Amino acid sequence: MRHFFLYGLVLLVSSFFITSCGTTQKTTQLSGRGTDTYEVVSFGFYNFENLFDTIDTKDVRDKAFSVDGDLQWNTPKYYEKLSHIARVISEMGTKNNKDGLAFFGTAEVENSSVLDDFVKQPAVAGRHYKYVHYDSPDKRGIDVALLYQEKYLKVLDSRTYKLTIINKNGHEHPTRDILYVRGELLGEPIHILVNHWPSRSGGEAKTQPFRNDGAAICKHIADSIMVDNPAAHIVIMGDLNDDPVSPSVKKVLGAKGDIDKVKKKGFYNPWIKIYKNGGGTLAYRDAWSLFDQVILSEGWLHPKGNGFKFYKAQVYHPKYLLQKTGQYRGYPFRTFAGGKYIGGYSDHFPVFVSVVRKVDK
Repeated sequence: MRHFFLYGLVLLVSSFFITSCGTTQKTTQLSGRGTDTYEVVSFGFYNFENLFDTIDTKDVRDKAFSVDGDLQWNTPKYYEKLSHIARVISEMGTKNNKDGLAFFGTAEVENSSVLDDFVKQPAVAGRHYKYVHYDSPDKRGIDVALLYQEKYLKVLDSRTYKLTIINKNGHEHPTRDILYVRGELLGEPIHILVNHWPSRSGGEAKTQPFRNDGAAICKHIADSIMVDNPAAHIVIMGDLNDDPVSPSVKKVLGAKGDIDKVKKKGFYNPWIKIYKNGGGTLAYRDAWSLFDQVILSEGWLHPKGNGFKFYKAQVYHPKYLLQKTGQYRGYPFRTFAGGKYIGGYSDHFPVFVSVVRKVDK
């Protein structure tokens, strides 16, 4: 599948400052255009890394994440995990908008119960996040979800699309569904696809077709939307288990890292430049990968009228999200290492993008 990722700043900015009226607005001086006022809205993705409750659920492979399991998962650890990831979400996007992320996708959540517990965490409770979640057929019981602030996103419709792995013997192995949400972002139509594509377990090349299938489903959905509206605002986000230059992203989605090369009904991939410059969201054997991505349709680059326009993208990794000692120093500070609880956050860094819309004076 082809995939695209957001990267840098498209607008030519000479100076800016933040004002505090309504949703936090940004006043930006654009070259040759004087001073205009913009609304800034951010949204992103964060893999919560095995956010399980402490109950051993029937027909779900979650025994390890129970009091009697190998990981000795318990209530104090569970709530520390919730507190940690809530801290991260509470900080993302607040530089340009005090409300932080208007919406964000997540992966590796066991059920709606853990989402209920997450949105009540003190760090994010004031935002009153709602969520869209469906139980997927994944045998580990890990799902994707979309969390959102109703003051920014009005959800009009949602559904899931099945993604099934078929091995060489023809056996089917269900994996995480693709979540589709249709809504309005401060009155503007928006389409969001939240993904957690099949892993590379068994080998990157051997499993590549499975991720290509995930990309193909997203491409088909997006193409169907753009039949009626070629300038539709579509967001493809998730843990893709592939890099920006992998076949699923580069070929199937056909996402481009150069805005000037994004054609009508195409996709923009700003993460390509970050990845090629050595950036990433997770590390393995001293090599960085950038699996966590937010991809935008061409409509975000050249919106009609004063609609929302892509502004910038960022991998969020403050120092406290880094492992500080040991063999994995500098890696994402995860919850477990070698089966031992170390009290971190996630084995992935989160990502987010910001879009802007001109405000009439």
